[in-house]
Amino acid sequence: MGALDQVDLGLSLGKAESEEQLEREWKRLAQLRLTLGGLIGDGGRQLGPALCVVFEGWDAAGKGGAIKRLVAPLDPRHVRVAQYAAPTADEKRHHFLRRFWPALPGWGGMAVFDRSWYGRVLAERVEGLASREQWLRAYDEINAFERTLVHEGTILVKFWLHISPEEQLKRFESRAKDPLKSWKLTPEDWDNREERPAYEEAVEDMLARTSEPRAPWRVVPAESKHYARVQVVRTVNEEIEAGMRRWGHEPPSPA
Repeated sequence: MGALDQVDLGLSLGKAESEEQLEREWKRLAQLRLTLGGLIGDGGRQLGPALCVVFEGWDAAGKGGAIKRLVAPLDPRHVRVAQYAAPTADEKRHHFLRRFWPALPGWGGMAVFDRSWYGRVLAERVEGLASREQWLRAYDEINAFERTLVHEGTILVKFWLHISPEEQLKRFESRAKDPLKSWKLTPEDWDNREERPAYEEAVEDMLARTSEPRAPWRVVPAESKHYARVQVVRTVNEEIEAGMRRWGHEPPSPA
C-alpha cells in the first residue's frame, strides 16, 4: 500500500465551518508573516527565516484555490506567487533547477510556488521529457537543493493535493461546461488523466524519495475543497512556528 492509498479522502468541512476556521488561521498567518518580515514584534524587529511554500497535486485538485486562500490575508507586497509550466527552449539549455532560483525568498521573505522543480520527477518522467538517468539523478539533486535552502534558513513547506480519479473527472466536466473556467482545461489534462497509473507511480516515488525531516511532504485530502484550504493554512502556520523556534525566534503569542 502506497502513501496515496492511506489518505482519507472522506475528510470534509462545510462552508460555514471552514470560513470560521479560516478566519482564525488567517489572523494567525498575518501575524506570523509580519513577524517574519521584521515589521512587528520585539527584539528590534529582526528578520525571521524565509518561508517557501510549494504546491503540487493532480490537475483540478484545487491548487489555485488553496493558494488564493493562503495569500488572502497578506499584503501583496509581502508575498510572491510564482507559477511554472513547461520549461522554455532557453531554460532547457541550463540545469533544471536554475529557473527556480530567482523566485526563492531570502530571510524575512515569503514565496509560493504553483508547481515547482518536482516537474522533473513527475511530468518530465512520465512524458519522456527527461531520460531515466536524468530523473533518477534528480532525486538526489532535489534533496541536496532543499537541504541547502533549509540550512540557510528557509522554512520549506511542500503540499501534494490529492483527489480521486472520480472527483477529478467531475471537476473536469464542470470546468468544460463553465465558459469562465473552460480555459483551465487543456488537451494535456485529459491525456495526463489517461496516464494516471504512471503518474501515481511517479508520485509515490517522489513522496518516498524526497520527504526529509526538515522538508517533509504534506499530503492533503482535497476531495473537499473547504477542508483542504483550511488544512493548508493551518499547516503553514504550524510550520512557521516550528521553523522560527529552530532559528532561535520565539513565535509571538496569538493576537
